[in-house]
Amino acid sequence: MTAQFPAPSLAAQIAELKRERAMRSRVYPMLVAKGTLKQKNADYQNVALDAAIATLERLQEGAT
Repeated sequence: MTAQFPAPSLAAQIAELKRERAMRSRVYPMLVAKGTLKQKNADYQNVALDAAIATLERLQEGAT
């Protein structure tokens, strides 16, 4: 049985994405060095995640 969680607040979503971004900054260089992940893919994924964080932060501030 899976636990039921309430929908995460906007602040919780931002915090989770920032945690993921920090993890990627530690893990991606190792994956690139091993050849498991191409640098261009890592760069794109980081840019996309940074954009998502920025979008949610703007929403949190009340801007659209």
